Amino acid sequence: MHPPHLSRRRALAGGAGALAAVGALSGCAAPTVAAGPGQTRLRFWHLFGGGDGVTMQGMLDDFRADHPEIALEAATLQWGAPYYTKLGMAGAGGRAPELAVLHLARLAGFAPGRLIDPFDLDLLAAHGVRPQDFPPEIWRRGQVGGKQYAVPLDTHPFVLYYQSEVCAKAGLTEGGRLKPIEGPDEFADALRAAKKVTGRPGLVTETLGPDCITPWRLFSTFYAQTGGTVLSADGKRLALDDSKALRVLEYLAALVEEGLMVRRADYGASVGIFNGGQTAFHLNGEWEITTFRTAGLPFSMARVPALFGSAATQADCHTFVLPHQTDRGGAPNEAAHTLVAWMLRNSVAWAEGGHVPAYLPVLEDPAYLGLKPQSEYRDVIDEVALDEPAWFAGSASRLWIELGAVFSGVLTGSRTPRGALTEAKARLRTLLDTRNPLPGDAS
Repeated sequence: MHPPHLSRRRALAGGAGALAAVGALSGCAAPTVAAGPGQTRLRFWHLFGGGDGVTMQGMLDDFRADHPEIALEAATLQWGAPYYTKLGMAGAGGRAPELAVLHLARLAGFAPGRLIDPFDLDLLAAHGVRPQDFPPEIWRRGQVGGKQYAVPLDTHPFVLYYQSEVCAKAGLTEGGRLKPIEGPDEFADALRAAKKVTGRPGLVTETLGPDCITPWRLFSTFYAQTGGTVLSADGKRLALDDSKALRVLEYLAALVEEGLMVRRADYGASVGIFNGGQTAFHLNGEWEITTFRTAGLPFSMARVPALFGSAATQADCHTFVLPHQTDRGGAPNEAAHTLVAWMLRNSVAWAEGGHVPAYLPVLEDPAYLGLKPQSEYRDVIDEVALDEPAWFAGSASRLWIELGAVFSGVLTGSRTPRGALTEAKARLRTLLDTRNPLPGDAS
């Protein structure tokens, strides 16, 4: 689970001026922990709050118990733009922690080789972690210039939550699981069937609010299913396909117009409406699993249906990176690799919050397969749709916030699909023409 979304929004606000925030964050790191005799000091920065933070803390405590020779000093920093600004500044100064977390789609903006250092694959292999233990495409996205700069922990995809009892009454389940839904017409029919049961729109998702990003994730999911890309493979040119994009936007607008999808709901309202049993379906990141379980909601989860071709789903991945240190090496660097390998091998615990482990051996672990509904959508790992590599893309990025605001208008009715497409392309061109503000990047 990600940190509470409203906290995320506060973190994201003012993202364009994130550099100004770094001074206020200078005290965020954990207090210095003196390594005892024979111990190696290992500093680790991450951005996990909420349920994720509790899970991460438990895993780190277990690691400490298993590795008394390592003095692990973990710091939880503010999610979003402030975190990435502080991480970039630390790497630029060569005074960074030994290990940190980075969203995979943000790697391009972190000047690999200048702000972050490459992993030693031999060190990882010594701990049983090899390139073939990961989905090939996700592993490849962590490479730059033939070196591995990011090692994936998970993927956190857009998923479809559904009310088990409502869907059963609507004839949409079989054996307790949602029947396969394929194509835009079948999905609309499913929403109509659900509406007959509840008397309310069949689907709710975030459609408005400050720094509203879900409309972007919604568009990105279905647009990726058409086979279209937003940017070129190198992230340097606009590649948006007008006909494919309009097909998706017009379909989403039609769902709202017919009353099959809630028109106006901010993030908190969208979660609350589904949690209150008012709609059959909810589209969101998988991290809300804890919210709905705590409430005792009879729900389950599935992959987003393949409406426009493939079953691609918008996602990002939490990865481990080595922030640049002028003197990286020796025992602290070995300790960083030790922690990464240990976290991967023990990521069943991490999966409890909804994330899909990227370390493939865990996906076959009986303990993971016993997690329901988490293991129900594990095959999404092979069809995640990551943003193309650009400094302004990835979680908590300018891309998500700016295009989220544009596509919000399609859902609320303040923009036409064609008008939204024109505005989205204009904003993308501006971002492509804007220099990466992070220090140390020559792009």
